[in-house]
Amino acid sequence: MVSIIIASHGEFAKGIFQSGSMIFGEQENVQPVTLMPSEGPDDIKAKLEKAIASFDDQEQVLFLVDLWGGTPFNQVNGLFEAHKDKWAIVAGLNLPMLIEAYASRLSMNSAHEIASHIIETAKDGVKVRPEELAPKETKAAAAAPAANNAGRPGQMEYGLARIDSRLLHGQVATAWSKTVNPTRIIVVSDNVAKDELRSSMIKQAAPAGIKAHVIPIKQMIKIAKDDKHFGGQKVLVLFETPEDAYTAIKGGVPIKTLNIGSMAHSVGKVQPNKVLAFSQEDIDTYKKLEDMGVEMDVRKVPTDSKDNLDNIMKKAQNMLNEQK
Repeated sequence: MVSIIIASHGEFAKGIFQSGSMIFGEQENVQPVTLMPSEGPDDIKAKLEKAIASFDDQEQVLFLVDLWGGTPFNQVNGLFEAHKDKWAIVAGLNLPMLIEAYASRLSMNSAHEIASHIIETAKDGVKVRPEELAPKETKAAAAAPAANNAGRPGQMEYGLARIDSRLLHGQVATAWSKTVNPTRIIVVSDNVAKDELRSSMIKQAAPAGIKAHVIPIKQMIKIAKDDKHFGGQKVLVLFETPEDAYTAIKGGVPIKTLNIGSMAHSVGKVQPNKVLAFSQEDIDTYKKLEDMGVEMDVRKVPTDSKDNLDNIMKKAQNMLNEQK
């Protein structure tokens, strides 16, 4: 797997490294390297050499640098010269670039290939509101993918169905979207469909080229039975609660596997691990889903190992019993 160094002036590299881990999960063979105010070129060069030496694969190294021509870039560039047939440097570091690099190294085996691939994603990550402030060519390019995804004949494909109380957020918009590669994201929730502000924010959070929809559960059931509106589309379906997912599946939405991402803590719930909180209704609902033959895939991001939902729910049930 291609190794990655994130290099910056100040603590930026460490901060974006932490953000990337929150969204895409912990990464092996990735090191942040910082140039602090009291340090000079030789200091960051020594840090870079130490980081490279820590990698399992030192032959394929990708450097993501904050600023072209700055001291971190210049020191990276000095090391790069002896390895430019294998190593690569990309400047202008932003979070979409980093997430795309993480996703790309799951299927790409060279630093050159990943470097070439992530540039467009980094550019697409720069957006503006009001939209009329964007250059005309940018607005035209953003509109084109949506048109290409519309109106194709065929049957709708369920690429991923996920329960996540945060619905469309960073882990979904980047990590899961890159893995599933959907043409549409559908948020299925009666509560959110009634909330104009929240619906609008969710639609705006969709990745470039992917259109997001917010619909009530009954509408999702209707679409599942007659998917002429989304025929030929590959969809990523998001539910806010297990109860919403159960209602949709019971009503005829043909989902065979549910990814369990996060369930927020609230009054009356217990939290057996860092990301999942359960009420008694939640536990009972998951058991009903399992009885229906729905497989449970407990993962925050695609690179996580799958957890066992039954074991987690046993712990939650014990915690609920102790509260009585």
